[in-house]
Formats: sequence, C-alpha cells, structure tokens
Amino acid sequence: MSGERRAYGQVAESEAERYLRRKGYRILDRNVRTSSGELDLVAQAADVLVFVEVKARRTTAYGGAAHAVDGRKQARIVRLAAQYLARHHVRNRPCRFDVVLCTGGTASPSAIEHIENAFEVPGEDLRW
Repeated sequence: MSGERRAYGQVAESEAERYLRRKGYRILDRNVRTSSGELDLVAQAADVLVFVEVKARRTTAYGGAAHAVDGRKQARIVRLAAQYLARHHVRNRPCRFDVVLCTGGTASPSAIEHIENAFEVPGEDLRW
C-alpha cells in the first residue's frame, strides 16, 4: 500500500473515531493487531461492545467502500472479535459489528456513513 493511501486511511480512521465520539460512543481501543489481522476500532455504545470496521475510499469505483466488507472480511472481523473478547475476559456482553464508510476528498474524507449492526453473526458461529 502506498504511503499516500496509508495516510488517507489513517486520517479516515481518525475522522471515524471523532464521528463516533460525537455520537456518544466511548472508544476503548484502536488498531488492535494480532497475527490474524487488525480491528480498526473497539467502542462502547451504552452497554453494547461495538467492533467497528473503517473503510475509506476516495472514489466509488469498484463499488466504493460499501463493497469492501465482503463475507471473507466479515469472517476475519468475527475471528478477531472472538480473540479480543477472550484476551479481555469478556463474557455475556452484547456485541455488534458496525462499519464506518469514509468516501471522497483527497487528503481527508468528505463524507462519512455509519452502518450500525452492519452484519450479524449466526448464534453457533461465535459464542461469547
């Protein structure tokens, strides 16, 4: 990934974090890395633990940011969330998966869309 694209992505994550804070979310962690990948943001909204995937695209080519969280990416996020919950000894807590789409602009996103509960996990796929 080019330095310019990486910088745009980092700015988008910061913008997404600010956006969520303004909505009343408490950010618990950012860029949680494991050998399996990375969780962009882990937040709390009321009593719900929210795993947030941030997708940034300058254009809508190839479907834009909305098409970037496919089934494979969802499965990876679910695995990372399970690892996070185990590592932090979290049990019996409501959790959900959100996606924040950042689009447009050259140095920073010009639009942010927040999709709450962007995808669900079947009951048997993940036990927390």
